[in-house]
Amino acid sequence: MHPTDPPGILAPHIPADAYRRAEATGTPVVIVVHSTERTAVPWVRLLVPFAIAGAAALGAWGVVAALCWLMDVASHTATVIAGAAGPVGAGGITLKLARSK
Repeated sequence: MHPTDPPGILAPHIPADAYRRAEATGTPVVIVVHSTERTAVPWVRLLVPFAIAGAAALGAWGVVAALCWLMDVASHTATVIAGAAGPVGAGGITLKLARSK
């Protein structure tokens, strides 16, 4: 209630008996307003999905890099084995697996 309001008008959120008792005794009326509404941006709700998506993307790139490395090592291994084995033959058909140096 504002001091310029006409007498007899109570704010709807103040109990009338508490206001009248405070008015009669001259004690101040303390109004406590509880607010659970957040006014800030909920950063946790925004950052968690981006963190999960980033981790998934990095993991996928890691798997791709590991597969590329594995294929590279496998191809080099096959080349070394083919070069060391020399020509391979079966039933009169001979295959040369690697070029001679």
